[in-house]
Amino acid sequence: MKYFTSVLLIVITSFLAHSQTYEIGAMVGGTNFIGDVGNTTYIAPNSVGAGAIIKWNRSLRHAFRASILFSNLKGDDAKSHESRRNERGYTFENNITEFALGLEYNFWEYDIHSGKNVSTPYLFTGLSYVLYSASLIRPTDKVFVNYDKAGAVAIPMIIGYKFKFGVNFAVAIEMGARYTFTDDIDGSDPVKDLADSEYLKFGNVDNNDWYIFTGVNLSYTFGRKPCYCNF
Repeated sequence: MKYFTSVLLIVITSFLAHSQTYEIGAMVGGTNFIGDVGNTTYIAPNSVGAGAIIKWNRSLRHAFRASILFSNLKGDDAKSHESRRNERGYTFENNITEFALGLEYNFWEYDIHSGKNVSTPYLFTGLSYVLYSASLIRPTDKVFVNYDKAGAVAIPMIIGYKFKFGVNFAVAIEMGARYTFTDDIDGSDPVKDLADSEYLKFGNVDNNDWYIFTGVNLSYTFGRKPCYCNF
């Protein structure tokens, strides 16, 4: 975690240390969880997510991007379309903090210095690090319990559409799935070595947790027109 944070700070400092074009702003939207508890519908926001984003537009076709996202993930078996989950009746709620770093690729040339209202669809991927609470569900009373702090690497896979308007503002609408390298956000696969047989793993322990963020980014652009000829 310390290494990931250090790299993130170095990249942000690099953004601000060069005379290129940057975007800094906020993102807000909805999140939903896909795992062993609750609904399995791919896009079904049931919690609010919000955060900050910064980009370095390194060429007309790509930008380096860093972000932080705060959200609450929750699931309720009563809202699932699977009868087995309805009968089981588990619920969970876990707060996450996501740090992401990666590359945003534009399908069309995105020249924000053209003086025109430009737009393009885009893809983003890279690496994320997610902080959450390690957890479990007691089958005796179906209570969700947080017992420790935890973190996991995740892979973001995001598609969106962005457009610049006015002189210094840009808006993006995006939807992105995060595949995490953990299965205990919902308490289904506790990482803690629990001697008490009361705490059991459940669900598909070979399938890790996912979560989806669907939202809007509003950013302010600044910096002089860069020379893209060397990259």
